Amino acid sequence: MRFVDIINKKRYNQELTDQEIQFFVDGVTDGSIPDYQSSALLMAIVLNGMNERETAYLAKAMMNSGDVIDLTSIEGIKADKHSTGGVGDKTSMALGPLVAACGLKVAKMSGRGLGHTGGTLDKLESIEGFNCYLTEEEFKKQVAEVGIAIIGQTGDLVPADKKLYALRDVTGTVESIPLIASSIMSKKLASGSDTILLDVKYGEGAFMHTIEDATKLAEAMISIGNSLGRNTMAMITDMNQPLGNTIGNAIEIREAIETLRGHGPKDFTELCMQAAEIMLMQGKVAENKEEARKMLEEVVASGKAFETFKEMVRAQGGNVDMIENPELLPQSKFKTEIKSKESGNVKVLHSERLGVLAMQLGAGRETKEQDVNHAVGIELACKRGDKVNEGDTICIVYHDEELKPQWIDELYHAFELTDEEVAPQPIIEKVLS
Repeated sequence: MRFVDIINKKRYNQELTDQEIQFFVDGVTDGSIPDYQSSALLMAIVLNGMNERETAYLAKAMMNSGDVIDLTSIEGIKADKHSTGGVGDKTSMALGPLVAACGLKVAKMSGRGLGHTGGTLDKLESIEGFNCYLTEEEFKKQVAEVGIAIIGQTGDLVPADKKLYALRDVTGTVESIPLIASSIMSKKLASGSDTILLDVKYGEGAFMHTIEDATKLAEAMISIGNSLGRNTMAMITDMNQPLGNTIGNAIEIREAIETLRGHGPKDFTELCMQAAEIMLMQGKVAENKEEARKMLEEVVASGKAFETFKEMVRAQGGNVDMIENPELLPQSKFKTEIKSKESGNVKVLHSERLGVLAMQLGAGRETKEQDVNHAVGIELACKRGDKVNEGDTICIVYHDEELKPQWIDELYHAFELTDEEVAPQPIIEKVLS
C-alpha cells in the first residue's frame, strides 16, 4: 500500500477503506509516514470530509494506537462527560460529585486550559496537595470505592491523536468536524467508560460559533460513540456569556462548592442539574427526568453531594480544609470592584474577551509551558438581561499586579448595555441522542 495513493484518493473525494485509515494511523504513530504526507491527507480531509463510517473507524484506530483503559472490574455502569470548552466552565467539579452521590460511577480524564478557556486540572490544582496524576490502578480503585475520580491523562493514551493534533495546529487543518470528532472521541473511548455525555458549546466563547456547527459536531461524535458500543448523548449549550459568575481557578472551585451546597448561580446550577439528569438516565440509576431531579435535589439538600466532592479531594491528596472553608483557597493580593459608567440592561457579555482578560491576569496560559496563577480571575456581578445602574459594580477583579488602564478599558468593552429589555436565553438549546 502506497500512502500517496491514499492521499490522491481523498483528494478526489473518494471514500477510504478501513485498511487505508489503519495504515495512516499506524504510520503516524510509528513515524513511518513523513509529516508532509500526513499533512497532505489532513488537508484533503478538511476539503472533502469523511462519511460516518470513515470518521468512526478513524476514531477507533486512534483509540487503539495506545493504551485503552479497562474499567470492567468496577461494578456497575461507568460514566464520563466531556465539554468542548468554554469560559467559566467548572462543570466537572460540581456535576461529577452530584451524580456520584446518586450512585453512578464517574471515571473522568480531563485536560489543562490553553488560551481563553480554562482547564479542569488547573482548577483542581488550586486545592493544596491535589494529585491529578493517579496510576491506572489507583484511578480504578478510587472510582470503585469513592464513586468518582477526575485525573489527567494516564498511560500512553491515543498517541496518534497527540501527533496529529500537533500537525493540525500548524497546518491550518484544525477546523474539520471529522477530525475534531475523532480526536475527542478517541480519547473518551480509550478512557473506558460505558456512557458519555457531551457538552458541545456554541457562541462567541466556544470553538463552534453557531448552533448549526455545534449540532453537526455533536451528531458526528454521537455517531462514533454509538457505533462503537457506548451510550452517547450530547447537549448543545450557550457560550455567548461565561458560565456561572466566575472566571479563574480557585474562584471557580469556590463556585462549584457553592453549587454543591445549593447556593450556586442559576445558569450554572441548571446546566449541572439537567446534565446530571441525562447521566443518571444513561447509567440506569433513574428511569426518567423527574425521578433523576428528585434524587439530585435530595443529595444537595442532605449534603451528600458536597461530602462526595470532599471524599474525592481527600482520596487524591487534597487539603479538605480548603473545601470546608473556601477562604483558605489561594487568595489574590488585590481585589478591585469595577463600576459601571452607564445605566441599562446587559445585552452582551463577551465571553472570549473576558476569558482572554482573565488569562492576561495569569488565570490561563498562552503556551502549554506557562504556569497559571490559581488566585487571580474575574467575578461577574451581572449577567445578560440584568438591570445595571451607573455606579453599580459590574465585576470584581482578583489580581496580583496593578491593573493597567488599557486592560481596564478592554474589560469595560466586554460589557454591552442597552435601554431595551433583553429576553432571557436558555442555557441548553437542545439534547441529542
